Amino acid sequence: MLGLLGTLNLASQSMQTQMTAIEVTGQNLANVNTAGYARQTVDIQTAPDIQTDIGPEGTGSEAASIQNAVNLLLNSQIQGQQSTSGYWNAQQSALESVQNDLDEYLSSTNSSSSSDTTTSSSGLSTMLTNFFDDLQSVATSPTSISARQTLISDAQTLASGFNQISSGLSQENTSLNSSLTSDVSSANQLLSGIATLNQQISAAQFSGGNANDLIDEQQQDLSNLAQLTNISTSTGSNGEVNVSIDGQTLVSGNQVVDTLQTYDPGNGNLLVQTSSGVNLTLTGGSMQGTIDARDGTLANLQTSINTLASSLITQVNSIYSSGYDLDGSTGADFFTGSDAATISVNSSLANDPSAFQASGSATASGDNTIALDLAELADTAQSNLQGQTFSGSIDQTVGSFGDALQNANQQVTNQTAVMNMLNNQQESISGVSVDQEMTNLLGFQQAYEASAELVSTINQMMGDTIQMTNT
Repeated sequence: MLGLLGTLNLASQSMQTQMTAIEVTGQNLANVNTAGYARQTVDIQTAPDIQTDIGPEGTGSEAASIQNAVNLLLNSQIQGQQSTSGYWNAQQSALESVQNDLDEYLSSTNSSSSSDTTTSSSGLSTMLTNFFDDLQSVATSPTSISARQTLISDAQTLASGFNQISSGLSQENTSLNSSLTSDVSSANQLLSGIATLNQQISAAQFSGGNANDLIDEQQQDLSNLAQLTNISTSTGSNGEVNVSIDGQTLVSGNQVVDTLQTYDPGNGNLLVQTSSGVNLTLTGGSMQGTIDARDGTLANLQTSINTLASSLITQVNSIYSSGYDLDGSTGADFFTGSDAATISVNSSLANDPSAFQASGSATASGDNTIALDLAELADTAQSNLQGQTFSGSIDQTVGSFGDALQNANQQVTNQTAVMNMLNNQQESISGVSVDQEMTNLLGFQQAYEASAELVSTINQMMGDTIQMTNT
């Protein structure tokens, strides 16, 4: 039998158990808005029985452990989806920035065709249209100085448009390289943090301590790392997490065995490898999203714009150089340069519109043969532009870019829905509900008060027993 002293100990232990539960509930309430915090619960179990003549008798309850409310499978699914979300968010961000450089209106809804694109009043497509319209005006009035001035001015605007787009795309390329370098630096900091947490968690669990808060912090670091790049993890016996990327171990226990760095494969576009020199093939995360946007859509756009500019320079100059200006001079080029970065209008035309070589004859000042041939280029299919006209080529280029941006936007929308679903599932398991915690708090409080009342009762009974023995 427990007797009075045994029952007093039972009540005292019960008070301690309920106090522990109250403390954990307070911890949950204090962290209701803490990112990555997983709700903690006290595992209360029956204390060991004692054998009596009439059978086993209970000795109360005890707090066996404090557990995090987590679902490891769900956490793994979220980690994988975070890599996918990081990839598409990086793509979307990069392409939206490039859209500003392109300065065209892009179709982004209900379109599966790259031709569904409208033009901006300041976009390259409009500049090309103005240029060829001006050539037609000069062909109509070949001796008109004002028509020539308008043509030269719009041609300079067109060349400047090519220059600005080329410069903008080059700056975007540099910016994406910088973003990749920044992501690599962030990843290395997270790897170091995970190794440190591994050491702290192992030490805490080895000594029988509670590492729940450290495990929450570890999971948060893993989530942040997964947004940067795809990772594989395995868990050790003491809660340590080993991290690898593309089969290369970077964190083993409490050691960072390798880190990440960027490297230039020779074309100025940075890629990622380990510090030990192993090139990595990434399949997700913002790092690969940045690389694919830069080496895919952005590179294709830059190539198309350069090809368009180069073709325009070549075709216009091949016709123009055989023409004659109002003074009978010939042989000059209209455009200088070789691509979008270097295209420019011959500087001699800026101050002397009469030098425009519109005539096919040195003696016939009113002849419009060359101007007319140049104007007809607007409707001429160009073999090096995949059979497109100049305007058709820029429309196709802009449309293809618009499709890529639309796809990125759609993927981000889809991933947002997936992440919201998974986060809601995680919140239902690991999240802190103030209402539920307050309900739990009331129950633990009442149990504590009841145990305290039992202590008071046993004290009174012991007093009565002592008084009886003294009489």
